[in-house]
Order: sequence, then C-alpha cells, then structure tokens
Amino acid sequence: MQPLPPEADVTLLLEGSYPFVRGGVSAWVHALIEGLPELTFSLVHLGADNSADEHIRYPLPPNVVELQRHDLMGDLALGEPRSLPGDKAFFAASERLHDWFRAPAGAPDDEWIDQVVVQRGRSETAGAHDFFHSKAAWKQICESYTRNCPDASFPAYFWSVRNMHTPLMKLAGIARQVRPTRVFHAVTTGYAGLLGAILQQGTGRPLVLTEHGIYTKERKIELQARFLRDAPDGLVQAGGSMEHHHATWLRMFEGIGRLAYHSADPIISLYAQNQQRQIRDGADAERTRIIPNGVDISRFEHLRSRHADKTPPVLGLIGRIVPIKDIKTFIRTVGVLAQSMPEVQGWLVGPEEEDPAYAEECKALVQSLGLQAHIRFMGFQSVEDILPQMGLMVLTSISEAFPLVIVESLAAGLPVVSTDVGACRDLIEGNDAGDRALGVAGAIVPMVDHDALARAAFGLLTDRRRWLAAQQAGITRVERYYQQSRVIDAYRTIYQDRMGAS
Repeated sequence: MQPLPPEADVTLLLEGSYPFVRGGVSAWVHALIEGLPELTFSLVHLGADNSADEHIRYPLPPNVVELQRHDLMGDLALGEPRSLPGDKAFFAASERLHDWFRAPAGAPDDEWIDQVVVQRGRSETAGAHDFFHSKAAWKQICESYTRNCPDASFPAYFWSVRNMHTPLMKLAGIARQVRPTRVFHAVTTGYAGLLGAILQQGTGRPLVLTEHGIYTKERKIELQARFLRDAPDGLVQAGGSMEHHHATWLRMFEGIGRLAYHSADPIISLYAQNQQRQIRDGADAERTRIIPNGVDISRFEHLRSRHADKTPPVLGLIGRIVPIKDIKTFIRTVGVLAQSMPEVQGWLVGPEEEDPAYAEECKALVQSLGLQAHIRFMGFQSVEDILPQMGLMVLTSISEAFPLVIVESLAAGLPVVSTDVGACRDLIEGNDAGDRALGVAGAIVPMVDHDALARAAFGLLTDRRRWLAAQQAGITRVERYYQQSRVIDAYRTIYQDRMGAS
C-alpha cells in the first residue's frame, strides 16, 4: 500500500481544465502554483470521463503533492437494482432544496445541504440508491413530470432527470476521497464549486471561489447550441417542453452556483461587470472582490523588438476551435479583407479536439469561400514564437470573461481587435478615466459582424502610425495595471488569512 501524500496547504477544485487542457484558466492555475512555491497544492480534477488517452498538458510543479481525476458523466456503480421505499427525510429535504432552486429566498438551510448534498451520516451510495431505485423517487419524478412537462415523452423526461442528477450524486462520493486541507479553492462554480460547498460544509475548512467567467452564462450558451442539435425528439416536438427542459438545466446550475456562493469567502471575479453579476445571482456583496488577471511581463517584453518595421498582414486568433469562439466570423473576416488585401493571412492557433465536428465545419467554410490560401489551422504553437509574426490579435468570441490572450498580446506589443464581450473593452480602451487616457490598444467591434471586424483590422493594418500608437497604449496599460506579481501577492494574502483562520 502506497503512503498517502502529505496534507496540502491548498486543494484546487478544477473542472475540465488544468492540467489536461491548455490555455485560459489552465494557464492561470499553472502560473498561480508556480508563483507560490512556499505552498503545497493538491489538485482535484472533474472531467466528463477519464479517457486513457487524456494526458497532462503541463509539467506539474514540485509543490503539487497530489492529483486526483474523477469522472462525472459515467454511470454510478450501484450494483443490481433493488426496490426501496426511500428515506422520507431525504426526499423531504430534497423537495425543499429544489423549491429553493426554483424560487430562492434568502440563504439555503444548512440542514438541506447536509442531508441532500453532503449526505452526512449516509453510506457512499445510499443517496444514489434512494434516488435511482426507490419508490419515493419514482413518485417524485412522476409528480414533477405531470406538473411541469406532461406533453413530453416520459422516457425522454426520465432519462433527462437521471442524467442531470448522476454527476450530483457522484460528487458526494468524490468528496469522501478528498482529504482535508487547510484551504479549498474552487476555480469555477458549477460542479467544482458544488464540490467545494460539500467539502466546506463537511470539514469546516474555508473555501475560496474564483470565477474567471460566469458559469451559468457560459452553460446557457452551450445548452442552447446543444439542445437545438442533440435534444431527444420527445422533448423537442412537444410544444414548450424543450424550453422547460432547457430552463431546468439552467436552474440547476444557478442553484448549485448559489450553494457555492453560500459556502465561499471570498468570492472572486476578474472585473466589475462579473462582480455585479455574481451579486445578482445570489453572492453576498461583502464577500466579493475583484482580482484581475495578469502576466509575467518579463516573458513578453523581449518580443516587442521582434516585430517587423512594416505591419505584417496577418490576423491571428489564439484559442480553442469551438463555437463560443465564433471561428466562422474570423474566417469570413479574412474573406472580406482578401478582396482588398490579397496578401492577408488568418492564422487559427489552438486545439481542434474539443469539438471535432465544429472544426470540420470551419474547414468546410474555408473551402466553400475559396480561402485555402489565406486561412491556416496551426494547432498549438508557442506564443513567444507566434506573436511577433502577427500584425493583429483577433478575438471573435460571443462570450469571454477576462481573456489572458489579450493581456499577453498587449504585453508583447501586439494590438488587438476584439468583440465587445467580458472585460475586452476595459483591456483595449481602458477601465477608468486615467486608464482611458493611455489610449486605445486596438479596436472593439460588435459580435458576429465580420464586416465591422474587417474594417477595424484594415484600418490598423494599413495605418502604421495608428498601429504604433495602439502598441504603446497596450504596453503601458499592461505594465501599469496587469502585472502577474499583483495577482500572486493577492492570492498569497488570501491563502495566509484563510489558513490562519482554519
């Protein structure tokens, strides 16, 4: 029997990110761990499955003492089904908790959380057996179906409810495998945030919560796309039932987000608009605070001298090839520019494996527009190598929070054209009067508007004085407001305060 690793100072609760996915939140987590070598970290990763070919994308720093991987979406190991009457107290608490999800008023009752979410005092599978095999569960599902979705296919409704609750039931078992730590830190709400709430409630140890984006907002965008494409016929064809199904998933994510807010202190966002969204979604305003992202300036400042004297006609997009990044608008933008700039190039730098079907759609669009000579799918590239070769960084996303790629680009002396999402306007135009006085570091355009994006890109690519002014504004803004050392120092203080209180 192998010895257990030592208790960590901080356990990071991660969902679909570090260390198995590159960029974005993962890069932030890696920098945080490396920036705090005096602390030890345990990692708990929640994924859709534990595929054998899923491999670690980052070398784990030496202060990482443990990595756990957990599958949320597979079936529960419950053995042979057996009929049960069902624990009346469990289902009464479950009904009250679901009522609170539907119409939250005040804080949730800790007793509901203990019985339904933490499942304190119950065996690892008792709650799951009750939910999936008991007569009380069947009665509850039938009553909910009759009340909320009577025109839909009952089998489709039943399996939707089962699929919705399977990962929630798994989390109680996962929590039993996470050893106590001095501080828990969830790097999202969602399932990781709910796991944090279970652990905080079960151990009494403090929970820190950081939201890079607002989880419920991102899930709403994803669910809209997924349900239109993949929903069971029984839920789509019955008038209004699809909307109910969609709303039920969103209500669940909103509810578990409130549970995370209820348990966490502090509740951190990256910019003011998301802080206000957290408060509207149930976070205690006094527990919220803003810590913007930052970059290691020394990693990028030497790249500034590598830019050519003439702006290269190259638009780059660094990010995953997924619908939320709206890659198709980027492709159409390059198509518009190619009519007046035959030498223009569009470089798509990022992984394609997350949504292979969408990646193929993008490649088919390139073919149909005849842009094979202008668009390159380049996969993963070192940002240090690729940024000096570009003329502009472009974001066409329909949803973002605080894109680190913008801060990295500005630090490297590369202007940015972005859609008006998340903190992008603050990063490019400035956050307040003093910041805005530094100048504009590129351009902001509406979402899904390839003509506006093409006009903005053309203006910067063809006006060297404007490009140089944007470059200098971006460099000054990052150096003044977005140094990574500030981020590390802020989290060091938070961890020290919470460890002292635990």
